[in-house]
Amino acid sequence: MKAVNPLVVFFLLIALGACKSENNTQDTMSASDRKWWKEAVIYQIYPRSFQDSDGDGVGDLKGIISRLDYIKSLGIDAVWLNPIYASPNDDNGYDISDYRSIMAEFGTMQDFDALLKGMHDRGIKLVMDVVVNHSSDEHEWFKQSRSSRTNPYRDYYHWWPAEQGTPPYRYSLFDVNHDAWKYDSLTDAYYLHYFSRKQPDLNWENPKLRQEVYDIMKFWADKGVDGFRLDAFQFAAKDTTFPVFPKGYEKNFTQYYAMQGNLHEYLKEMNREVFSKYDVMSVAEGAGNTFEDAHNLVDADRNELNMAYAFEGVDLAKPEGYSVLKFKEVFSRWDSSFAEKGWLAIFLANHDQARMVSRFGNDSPAFRAPSSKMLSTFIMTMRGTPYYYYGDELGMTNGGFERIEDFRDIQTLNEFEYQKNRGADMAEVLERKQFESRDNGRTPFQWDATKNAGFTKGTPWIKVGPNYQTVNAAAEEKDPNSCLNYFRALVKLRKDNLALVYGDYTLLDKDNPDTYSYTRELDGKKFLIMLNFKGTPAGTQTGLDLSKAKVILGNYPQPSTDGRLKPYEAVVYEIP
Repeated sequence: MKAVNPLVVFFLLIALGACKSENNTQDTMSASDRKWWKEAVIYQIYPRSFQDSDGDGVGDLKGIISRLDYIKSLGIDAVWLNPIYASPNDDNGYDISDYRSIMAEFGTMQDFDALLKGMHDRGIKLVMDVVVNHSSDEHEWFKQSRSSRTNPYRDYYHWWPAEQGTPPYRYSLFDVNHDAWKYDSLTDAYYLHYFSRKQPDLNWENPKLRQEVYDIMKFWADKGVDGFRLDAFQFAAKDTTFPVFPKGYEKNFTQYYAMQGNLHEYLKEMNREVFSKYDVMSVAEGAGNTFEDAHNLVDADRNELNMAYAFEGVDLAKPEGYSVLKFKEVFSRWDSSFAEKGWLAIFLANHDQARMVSRFGNDSPAFRAPSSKMLSTFIMTMRGTPYYYYGDELGMTNGGFERIEDFRDIQTLNEFEYQKNRGADMAEVLERKQFESRDNGRTPFQWDATKNAGFTKGTPWIKVGPNYQTVNAAAEEKDPNSCLNYFRALVKLRKDNLALVYGDYTLLDKDNPDTYSYTRELDGKKFLIMLNFKGTPAGTQTGLDLSKAKVILGNYPQPSTDGRLKPYEAVVYEIP
């Protein structure tokens, strides 16, 4: 037998490998930039409102543990858990008094360990909320800091000595007067709080403070958590000379607050100290003011964070409505900027927003389900990591709050008081809060039609949604056409088709004011997604031949096949 030239074999194997890669999506992505956190569907749980196990009206960790099989049944990959640390609850856990302890209402550290194990046993990862732009004023650091001007912890926070006069105005999002400086008579000085008075901002310019934070993150990473979401971190770095800002700057305060000072140096340091040493993902709340800001946060060669959570799209919804043209423009613009480099989250709701279907869809009985499914279709077929808020899989709606006394959120209550003091039309203020208040997205999960929707045997900390007897998980489990089962089908579709994760995005019928159509394409596999954002039939011209297209999923029993969409219809086609 003639000897085979090993060099020929070598190049032949390379050629065969290349051919295989060209025809196998999974191999292609393996050879490039596949990451679990890019392919994951992340399900956000607001612990206070998910499931109460002990009858005190507050959701808790044991309650979540009892529902892990339900969470697993959704097909999701990871859970983002809102803060569960020890807290006096001025801002529902976003004011932390001890970063290494569990809030008493939620349970114990043993409960947390059991929850983490239960998730990992089911193949579910856990992402923790890290709130380190500020702490609680009841944290030991702040107690020490305010005790004297010479205390070692003084520089853990931002102080302005009163003898220097009134500090330059800083806008506070939650303060009843929107004033971010609070006078403290104990040391005759003002402290800074971008959020509530009980949430003093931490001084990231202090290296000791930074090391404290990294040690906290290592504590949780050592426990085995799989990721960190950095709350409000784009505001963490400040110009500590506190220059005077232009009058009216608060109308666009992120321009002056976000991505300031040494923020990127702190994130690079955090990456070296924590992220590089553990198998964890990281996501920033907020993406700065420009695409350059966002890329500086998440581009891989920056060695800072994995992805950004940008708000331009989700902020479009207003009580008076929103433009579908603007919606398409915003999401297309962000996708285009990150098509080749960097990674984004894709979402329409979270704990800081009212319910998705009430803001972007139509929560009337006639259109609640189709519009909810349509919006879910959008989230699950766009490029970026989907972040999906608890209860949206049921099509849960706004809370139906009738009086200001029904609300619990400090932001809503203080803004109401602020407007009242200014002589505003309070009926108009209440109407606006009924639409936009964060409490709308915090009502208890609607498990079934029993009292309190199966959330608690006690008195719930906030009112249960008024439609829980018809909109609940138990009822939707039995209905193959429910929002819940449609969501499960969407998750499976995304996980079975990497084109919906990594594929190219192309906007079609750009100037159509009613519909949103686009394709996702990767390695020869092409999907067309057609969405009607209006409550009336609407046509769309995609320029694609649908005669040979295959309907993969639709939110109506008989999906449209001719480009004429029913009210709030969503159709996903595979294009040959």
